[in-house]
Amino acid sequence: MKSISPNIFVNDIKATITFYSTLGFTLADEVTTPDGEKIFALMKNGSVTFMFQTLASIEGIHPMVSRSNGGSLLLYISVDNIRQYYDQIKGKVDGLTELNKTFYGATEFSLIDNNNYLLTFAEHE
Repeated sequence: MKSISPNIFVNDIKATITFYSTLGFTLADEVTTPDGEKIFALMKNGSVTFMFQTLASIEGIHPMVSRSNGGSLLLYISVDNIRQYYDQIKGKVDGLTELNKTFYGATEFSLIDNNNYLLTFAEHE
């Protein structure tokens, strides 16, 4: 195995692209329907890749997939220069926690994205 790129199902892909752009991610690829509706986005920041896909785009194809806002998923993202990154996004997103030092030696902060997923950013110093 070489990597993992979660495909996260969302209701509003445009809002998701906007939110993750605020976090420094760039749109690397996208898929639109013949009608021009955006249904998939591949976003990157460094070596971190997220895929976002509208839940509506798989309706009837994968009936076992369902979602409510957020859920029991935490996306743990390792970063360098966490204090600089924290300062860069502070004030641009809601629900940002303070930087804290964990019992296992990491400096972390968390936020909730526009789909109610919990993101934790960490630097192991």
